[in-house]
Amino acid sequence: MHKIIIGDNQAIYRAGIAKLLSMEDGNHIVAQCPDCARLYHAVETFRGAIVIVATALKADFAQLMNLANEAQSRVIVVAENVESYTPFTTQGASGVIFRGAASAVLVDCVRRVAEGDTAVPPVGAALAPEEEDLVGTNVQARLTAKELKIVSLIVQGLKNKEIATRLHTTEQVVKNYLRSIFDKTGVSDRLELALFTIHHRVLAAAAAEAAAEMELETPKP
Repeated sequence: MHKIIIGDNQAIYRAGIAKLLSMEDGNHIVAQCPDCARLYHAVETFRGAIVIVATALKADFAQLMNLANEAQSRVIVVAENVESYTPFTTQGASGVIFRGAASAVLVDCVRRVAEGDTAVPPVGAALAPEEEDLVGTNVQARLTAKELKIVSLIVQGLKNKEIATRLHTTEQVVKNYLRSIFDKTGVSDRLELALFTIHHRVLAAAAAEAAAEMELETPKP
């Protein structure tokens, strides 16, 4: 069983990675960390884990590697698409993927690192800004504000009944929206929608904004 710790300040991407990797036999997501303090604590707590950390979290990488080495854990870095990753591999990261990489690339990277190998992109590889996400941009422009909220809740793993409660509507209305979302994104089910969203960073960012808006709209107890 591979224990996996995910550290990323982007909730949509964090939830999407967890959903994707939990589908693989032998993977167990033991912690999802939105900040450095919880990431460091998780690394100390769960020994022998695979630690997936986004550079956007701005962790002290030297400290993280020290903790990981002490815990006999291995680190995979999620780099931004135009970011140089060599400083992380130089310090001991076992794997690197770009945030805009396909889901299969992430799964393969985790498998290889779990087997004791290293997995990094070719030297100089990166996704140029202008090539990043034309598909995601086009889809994001077609989705309504309500549809983006539903997308964000789907990625977080909520069922139709839970989504209906959050949006103060009915399950049938949610189903109607989902049909429209599936048509606009070209996917056929909830899992495909979640994976499509995290793969296209423009869409993931829009869904994250929608999720943040819902948090602000939710009355505090």
